[in-house]
Amino acid sequence: MEKITFRNSDMLWDISALVLYPPNFNPSQKYPLIVSVHPFGSCKEQTSGAVYGKALAEAGYVVIAHDASFQGESGGFPRYVEEPAQRVEDVSRVIDYAVTLPYVDADRIGGIGICGGGAYIINAALTEKRLKAVVGITPVNLGRLFREGFSQFQPITALESMAAQRTLEARGEELQVNELLPPGPEAAVKLGLTERDVSEATDYYKTPRGQQPGGATKMLFSHAQKILSWDAFAFAETLMTQPVMAVIGNKVGAFGAYRDGMEIYGRSVVSKDRQLVELNDWSHYDLYDKSEPVALAIARVTPFFEAHLA
Repeated sequence: MEKITFRNSDMLWDISALVLYPPNFNPSQKYPLIVSVHPFGSCKEQTSGAVYGKALAEAGYVVIAHDASFQGESGGFPRYVEEPAQRVEDVSRVIDYAVTLPYVDADRIGGIGICGGGAYIINAALTEKRLKAVVGITPVNLGRLFREGFSQFQPITALESMAAQRTLEARGEELQVNELLPPGPEAAVKLGLTERDVSEATDYYKTPRGQQPGGATKMLFSHAQKILSWDAFAFAETLMTQPVMAVIGNKVGAFGAYRDGMEIYGRSVVSKDRQLVELNDWSHYDLYDKSEPVALAIARVTPFFEAHLA
């Protein structure tokens, strides 16, 4: 594994990434590439790199797991911006960098993402046809989630609040950076935040299980407006031509990965190979790092990529 930074000719800031190499890597050979996209509020050192990136590198792929712009160790200011269009553009910029590497086969590029990253890599594939196959691990359509649960089903009220806050900040007031999770599992219980996804997210992000310095579960509130008008799966019926797989656990939580995985499978009617993998008795955050469900997922993901990136 190697940590890198890169900046393509049209970029204004650096992207930080981990490059994970297959066993017995030989830079004079050509390898298929996987772009691995981290969840909302995550970073490259967590599940996208340390779990799925590592497993796919061991299976023979070069994997690039990057930090999103404005997040982790990547550049961009202000910090903690979650902007779907930028997240999708980051995927193309990683590919732009990767195709300059002599050991990457530009005709064999796939993508994988977890949670919000799963929806981002699927959305990227709608227009980024250098991606030959994509996998969403417990994919969450962040636009749908913000319009529903995160705004308490009041998206217009949320947008008006964001607008007012952005005006204050433009006039010199302090930026409003929202922490998205309680500080730890005990605090979550005291606050009554016991819903499955919230509780398990806290256990992953706020304990040594998954906690990383770059995985700041924060969001700049005033710059989140465009999330609410975004749909990860818009035009999938027409544009999702590549093979696509959604892996979901059937222990359902409030963030909606189960329904979103079902939705993209149902809408990908022109895909060359659409697959839905439903794992019994596992939840959204189980699929981040728990050995048994991850092994079940990888057992389906690896032959899928082998079939389409061979």
